[in-house]
Amino acid sequence: MHRKTWLVGFAALGALFLLDGCSPTYPKCDSDENCKEHNEVCVQGQCRECATDANCKAGFACKQNACVPKPECTDDAACGPGRTCDNGKCAAKACAGDPDCGPGARCVNKLCAANTCSSNDDCRTGETCQGGMCLKGTAPASSCDWTPVHFGFNLSNLDAPARTQLDALAPCIKKGSFPKVVLEGNTDDRGTEEYNLQLSIRRSVSVKKYLVDLGVSAGSLQTVGYGKLRPAVQAENEAAWAANRRVEFVYQ
Repeated sequence: MHRKTWLVGFAALGALFLLDGCSPTYPKCDSDENCKEHNEVCVQGQCRECATDANCKAGFACKQNACVPKPECTDDAACGPGRTCDNGKCAAKACAGDPDCGPGARCVNKLCAANTCSSNDDCRTGETCQGGMCLKGTAPASSCDWTPVHFGFNLSNLDAPARTQLDALAPCIKKGSFPKVVLEGNTDDRGTEEYNLQLSIRRSVSVKKYLVDLGVSAGSLQTVGYGKLRPAVQAENEAAWAANRRVEFVYQ
C-alpha cells in the first residue's frame, strides 16, 4: 500500500516537471507563442521586441532586437541638393562657396541651401529667376529656359524644384514655334548599362508626361534615353553624379 502511494506521488511529481519543461518561464521561450502575452517574439530562446523589421510598426526598424525609429536617410543622395546625411538625419552641408554645394544648391551663410526662387527679388545682384532657379544674367524674353532637369539617385520621379522648372518651361514651349523638343534622359555611371538605359528612358518619359499635363502637345515631345553614356561631368563624386542624373532639352 505504501509502495503504491509512493509510485503515484512520484508519477505526479514527474508530470509536474514535464509540464514545466513544456512551458518556459518568461523571458525564456521556445516559440513566439510563449512571448505573445508580452507582444514580443522568440529570438534564440529569449522573448525580444523584434526579430525583423516586420515585427515593428510603420516608421520603425528592428535593431539589436529592439524597434527604433527608421533613419531619415542612409546617404547624401536621399537628402536632396545641398544637404548631407548625418547620423541618419538630413542636414545642411557646410560650405565656403557655391561650388561646395553641387547642382541645384548654393552657399548661404556658410550652409548649402536649395537654389529656388519665385521672383528676381529672391536672387542675388546680377541674377534673375529663371525656371524657379537663380541664374546669372538676364533671361531673354523670347527664349525658354532649357536648363536640364535633375533627379535624385535611382529615381525617375520629379521633385519640387524640377516641377517648378517645368511649370515655367511649359508655357514658353507652347508660345514658341518648336516643331519638336527632344527630351534626353541620362544617369550617373553607377549600375549596369542596361539598368541605366531603362532608368534614363523613364526619366525622359516622366518629364514628357508632366509637360503634356500642363498643355504641351505630346506630338511635339520626343523621349530618348542614353543611360550613362553621355556624362555632363567626368568625375567620381557626389557633385558629378548629381549633375549627370538629368534630362536635357534639344529643341528644333
